Amino acid sequence: MKKILKITGIILLIVIALLIAAPFAFQSQISDIVKRYINQNLNAKVEFKDVSLSFIQSFPQAHVSVSDLTITNFEPFKDETLVTAKDISFTMNINELFKTASEDPIVVKSFEIDEALVTLKSDKFGNTNYDIVKESEEIPAQDKASNSFSFSIEDYSINNSALTFLDEATNMLIHLSELNHNGSGVFSAETSELDTESEANISFTMDSINYLENSTLSLDAVIGLDLEKSIYTFKDNIGFINKLPIEFDGSVQQLENGQQIDITFENPQASFKDFLAVMPKAYTENLDNIVTTGDFKVKGLINGLSSDETIPNLGINITSNNASFKYPNLPKRVEQITINTSIKNTTGNVDDTYVNIENLNFKIDDDVFRSSATLKNLTDNMLVNANIDGSLNLANITKVYPIKFDKTLSGILKGKINTAFDMKAIETNAFERIKTSGSASVTDFIFSSDDIVNPIHISRANMKFNPHVVLLNSFEAKTGESDFKAVGKIENLLGFLLSDNTLKGNFNVNSNLFKVSDFMTEDEAVSKENKKTDDLESLKIPAFLDCTINANANTVVYDNLNLKDVSGTLIIKDQQATFKDITSNIFDGSIAVIGNVSTKEETPTFDLNLGVAGFDIAQSFNNMALLQNLAPVAKLFQGKLNSTLHISGDLDSEFSPELSTVSGIVLAELLTAKINANKGELFNALEGQLSFIDFDKLDLKDIKTELEFAYGGVNVKPFDLKYEDIAITVSGSHKFDKTLDYKAVFNVPAKYLGSEVNRLIGKINTEETNNISIPVTANIDGSYNAPNVKTDLSSAVSNLTKQLIEIEKQKLLNQGKDKVKDLLGGILGSEKSKDTNPENDPEITTPDSTNTIEDDIKNVLGGLLGKKKKKQDTIN
Repeated sequence: MKKILKITGIILLIVIALLIAAPFAFQSQISDIVKRYINQNLNAKVEFKDVSLSFIQSFPQAHVSVSDLTITNFEPFKDETLVTAKDISFTMNINELFKTASEDPIVVKSFEIDEALVTLKSDKFGNTNYDIVKESEEIPAQDKASNSFSFSIEDYSINNSALTFLDEATNMLIHLSELNHNGSGVFSAETSELDTESEANISFTMDSINYLENSTLSLDAVIGLDLEKSIYTFKDNIGFINKLPIEFDGSVQQLENGQQIDITFENPQASFKDFLAVMPKAYTENLDNIVTTGDFKVKGLINGLSSDETIPNLGINITSNNASFKYPNLPKRVEQITINTSIKNTTGNVDDTYVNIENLNFKIDDDVFRSSATLKNLTDNMLVNANIDGSLNLANITKVYPIKFDKTLSGILKGKINTAFDMKAIETNAFERIKTSGSASVTDFIFSSDDIVNPIHISRANMKFNPHVVLLNSFEAKTGESDFKAVGKIENLLGFLLSDNTLKGNFNVNSNLFKVSDFMTEDEAVSKENKKTDDLESLKIPAFLDCTINANANTVVYDNLNLKDVSGTLIIKDQQATFKDITSNIFDGSIAVIGNVSTKEETPTFDLNLGVAGFDIAQSFNNMALLQNLAPVAKLFQGKLNSTLHISGDLDSEFSPELSTVSGIVLAELLTAKINANKGELFNALEGQLSFIDFDKLDLKDIKTELEFAYGGVNVKPFDLKYEDIAITVSGSHKFDKTLDYKAVFNVPAKYLGSEVNRLIGKINTEETNNISIPVTANIDGSYNAPNVKTDLSSAVSNLTKQLIEIEKQKLLNQGKDKVKDLLGGILGSEKSKDTNPENDPEITTPDSTNTIEDDIKNVLGGLLGKKKKKQDTIN
């Protein structure tokens, strides 16, 4: 017995070993079969990571799986992915693996697809990316019956997958996510049944309108299969759209030129709760507790041939009469609900499909809302005719329906509007084909958004609709501390609301107080509640705006600046705000601005020209960071300033200039100015080096200078000023970090340079020396708050002293020359008078004349040559 058990155990081990090892022998064969089958039948690039074979997993069946499958299209959808799947597996009889190429096709018993992503696409020319199966004539005759597969399915499943269908011609998008589907039955018999279960989430968008958003679909159905006639019939079934139940009846037959469809459907209960069941799941969890009255009926018929040229006839009706509903925990009821809508097509031509909303009415409290509309030519140039008449208190929405808004919604809307248009007229601004009339009003409406700090409270707005424009007859609003009123006109409002068109307008706006921080600066007290824009993300001027605003404001507050009597024109277009003739009073003067601010690129930019007249220097330079960086020393001045500035650069996320990027040119003129008593470190340092100057008495009147700045640096071109009779020329540069590199040249009269110099000048006493002056250069570096001043005053005075001594020597030489000339002239004159009788001239003394002449010569020569040299004057 032990021997038998031992032999049995050995045999079992051998069988298990064979079942484990055998797949490796057939794996390459299976891989080759799959590759050949793909290449023979598909016009697409197909890749997969691996093909594996197992005899254990589905024993006694063979289990084949393909992992990481990717199918990529050829032209006209080149390199676009059609299908990806994590795993596709098949089961089949083991003997199917031993078939040769000349034998019958391999028969598959079941298959399973895991985590597949399928994208079906039809472009505007009608090309489809899923038409990848080769035509029969493309497949060689010898390959048509070889290495292929046939199906005798008993069960199958698709797990955790997704499918997207995009039709560019109709701008339609269908997306199925979390798709799970399984079925079981026998496909090989001529007639059989297939038992299926399906569930998915569906989103449906057409022309940028979301009709379904992640709604839940499910269908449990038994489908009769007539494989000989290719007829598939609905038997026992129930489906759900969210919680709305739908039952189907009828069949679909596959024909060579399409599908013959004959299906009806309806909701079996016909209660108004069925309407609420279509709503998103978040609002229908406690559907049984909602009190409803009235009915809601969905009934549809789809009948006819679906082919490349035709669609089936449609007759879908949605009706409800005098219905109402009330949620158990909410205070108000929606009543007098009337719905009468139909979707029809009686010709089989897709262009003849139309939607008729005959009535869509309801009442909340005393507010009655009525509407109707027709939509025709749905797939091409849709024709719309709509009527709206009623009023709605927005605050009641959350009191009748359990929807939550991030911000409180309030305000009363009233309107009576009729509009008729085609969509191409909206897209192309063909206003002659847009017929709109009526009026609308808003009172006490509060609008808030994640991208604004303070809610905007619209106290009153009245609009009148004309075929081409909407007239804004009145508009009064407030946000934060800012108030504004406006009148004007709006163009292309429907194009903006229904398409991606630009909203155009022309407005006159008046404001008593306009604080820029109410619109774009984050306030710590309200930021957490209201503002959700990323701190690193700059605000953007809306791309959809194309408007002109003529503005007048008594006060505009920007940062720490208070601008009075602001007026001008603001043009907003292409994400750019252009300032035109903007004027204002500020700093006891006035300013005019032209230029633009653009947010078209990732980093906002500005380019402005400013004209300044009569600015108070101290106020403006103490309150404007830009001016402080351009001329930090100017904040110590008192007086008036005229200037023109051209400035450009980048803006930060709060629309303040990024100083490191700013560049431009400034021309400035000081009208009347003096230095403050507290002169600051720079002037104190200069006075320490130049004691002969009192900077309190510096003449700054009518100074004109030009500055150029870029990338955080300022270059000052030479300009002149005066202190009494001292002319001063200043030039140099500094950086926005307040580091200095300047040179001031003082043309100093000699009289300011000390007693020794003045003694020499007095001794020489000539017009030339009395007016002599020398240049003294002060080099200024360091920083504005810690300046370093060096002058060449000592060397200048030393050089002047030497110059004066030379002048004095020259003067003495010139005096000696004059005396020699006089002496020689006297000698020559005495010889001419030899014959004159001394007795006749009482003033001539004969005995002493020779001695007097000799003394004069000696004195002059002694003065010129110097019997004793005089010590030179020096100045330390």
